[in-house]
Amino acid sequence: MTDYFEVHERDGAARLGEVRLADPVTTPALADSFLTDAGSLWTAEREVPEADETALTVLPHRSFPAGTREEVRESFRVDHPDIDAPTAVVVDSEGARDVGADAYVLADASGFVGHGEAFRDAILSAKSALPADAALLLSGVATPANVATLVAAGVDLVDGSLARTKGAEGKYLTADAEHFLEDLTELPCACPACAKPRASFTRADCAEHNVNALAAELRRVRERVRAGRLRDYLEGQARHDGWLTATLRLFDDQWGYLEERTPILRDAELTAASAETLDRVEIQRFADRVTSRYRNRFSDQPLVLVPCSATKPYSDSQSHRQFHDAVTWRGHTVSMTSPIGVVPQELETTYPAQHYDSVVTGDWSEAEIEFVAEVLRRYLERNDYSRVIAHVPADGYREICERVASDPAVDVPFEYTCVDHPTTDESLGELNAALAGEPAYSKREREHNTVRAIADYVLGDAAGDAVFGDDGSDARIRTTGRYPKLQVWADDDGGREGEPGTQLATMVPQYGTLSFTLAGARRWVESDAPTKRVAIDGFVPHGSVLAPGVVDADPEIRVGDEVVIEGPKAFAVGRAEMSGPEMVESTRGVASEVRHVEER
Repeated sequence: MTDYFEVHERDGAARLGEVRLADPVTTPALADSFLTDAGSLWTAEREVPEADETALTVLPHRSFPAGTREEVRESFRVDHPDIDAPTAVVVDSEGARDVGADAYVLADASGFVGHGEAFRDAILSAKSALPADAALLLSGVATPANVATLVAAGVDLVDGSLARTKGAEGKYLTADAEHFLEDLTELPCACPACAKPRASFTRADCAEHNVNALAAELRRVRERVRAGRLRDYLEGQARHDGWLTATLRLFDDQWGYLEERTPILRDAELTAASAETLDRVEIQRFADRVTSRYRNRFSDQPLVLVPCSATKPYSDSQSHRQFHDAVTWRGHTVSMTSPIGVVPQELETTYPAQHYDSVVTGDWSEAEIEFVAEVLRRYLERNDYSRVIAHVPADGYREICERVASDPAVDVPFEYTCVDHPTTDESLGELNAALAGEPAYSKREREHNTVRAIADYVLGDAAGDAVFGDDGSDARIRTTGRYPKLQVWADDDGGREGEPGTQLATMVPQYGTLSFTLAGARRWVESDAPTKRVAIDGFVPHGSVLAPGVVDADPEIRVGDEVVIEGPKAFAVGRAEMSGPEMVESTRGVASEVRHVEER
């Protein structure tokens, strides 16, 4: 049971936490302040024999910082029959296991940091064996250049020992390189250690600078995690060293590890600035859900493929307003874009479709063409259309369409309506003419299909019809409001006069997701749709559910998911602040926010 370390925010495997000392430490952080002899928590080491012959080294304290509360002092004890010591345990990556400690130090870190595959394997092995709410510490390996990668992989604490050693050797560290001190004409840093003239700068000063640079980089990383943008920074930072680039790519192949830890929505913009962007969890998750959960409900109409726009959501852009005027609801509009893939019009506000920005050069890389073509192919295999009208320019867009059209597995005809540029009068005229005679669908039909499509995306395949389709009862489901602020109602005569019935859910325009009422949550639970449930103990939650109160949770829950919270005394609905597995494993922290609750 962890008593002094608590995770507050998550950005993939990277985390912001707090070491609860007299002076709390925000992680990821340098652990030097409480791993040194002066006022140390953990200094002397001893071996603790285990039945399986795997040794644990416990780091006990000699004294606590002045002012540390007695209950905090008492919390530094391992709930383990063979251990009566503060809860920092040294293990190797392969032998790591949960012994109830608050922090785990990987003793073999110097042997795998610097080697991509070995680093990946060690971190995955340790993380799979250790509790979700314990801190992971790597000693003797951190530099300003690699610490962002360490944190992104899931490391919470590092020390400055390697930085100091390199300084004593005359190696000057920056966030992007390692320099020999004698090669520097001037010092590229303005920290206190570097304030003196170059001629009087000693190796002792260099060691001090290196630790300052490491601490500054950790501050930068923490701010990136707070903003949900560590990955954007990492894609650039990884370019400075071959093993960092390899590690980025190797971890991208670990879908299960990263996907479980990556929120389904963020406030932050996703910057598509490198080839590795295509491998991001957010991109792959969107493509996977669109091609495995989304179902086109306009099958009697043609598919109209259009290019994306810089303005998000796309429908707010001038070009897409022109496309709409030409289509006038006689076709189902789907946008093509790198790095997202394909975006049905109903999901244009759903994260990350309205939260990304890409580098526009006019040229498509082969990787981009292949990725978007594969997503479009899978989309067409799942959805039925009478034909495809590709209103796209003659560049990467056209090549993508031609590749897919020539695939024997795609049995739908393509036709092209873009003469030169998609928004010229001639091109728009061709698009309008291609749709002549097609029946138009109503605005309300489109809006009801939008909330059902979002339900498919966030809840699971066929969830939209299961939750918001007419179920044969006296209740009729309808959608009201002005897009994108839509509400879903059950017309069951249960509302006040002038209201359309009982409200079930509201569309959240900021993220393109759904926010359920208690009535909507009950309908969700009673439907055949996959339900993301959090089982709690016998209490009535108000504001939030803390992890200790969670009895069980659906393992498919991700941060940001809508969840139903059930216990002997309460029925509630809210939004997850942890993944399902972390809710079950953790002993501290907020598991879920609570929006509505009813006492049983």
